[in-house]
Amino acid sequence: MRYTFSRRERLGSRSAIDRLFDQGSMFHVRPFRVIWLPVPEVQVPVQLLVTVPKSCFKSAVKRNLVKRRIKEAYRQNKDILNDFCTGSSLHLHVCVLYASKEIEPSPVIREKIILILHRLIKENEKVTQ
Repeated sequence: MRYTFSRRERLGSRSAIDRLFDQGSMFHVRPFRVIWLPVPEVQVPVQLLVTVPKSCFKSAVKRNLVKRRIKEAYRQNKDILNDFCTGSSLHLHVCVLYASKEIEPSPVIREKIILILHRLIKENEKVTQ
């Protein structure tokens, strides 16, 4: 169990991000919109992109606070999804987009991220069968 969120686990490639938004599947878990796409084998089972739009918070300080909370919640619970992906030889690109105009407390964000990870597993079980 590794509690890190390394550079390799972050989705940063412009072409990969464009492909994710063009071809990816989407679902909502309030206050998040999640876009995901199974991809050919990459270095790690899951690469994550965290986005907080400027339309939600004009202040960069607030956007960064929300992004830090999301990344921390993911970092602590990512093994839920990584274990599934490793076991089923699946690789995913995932975008977690914050879509609320209010800053949620850390425990609420953590709870929602866990729901998102379980939902991603459920969605991908359909694909792998």
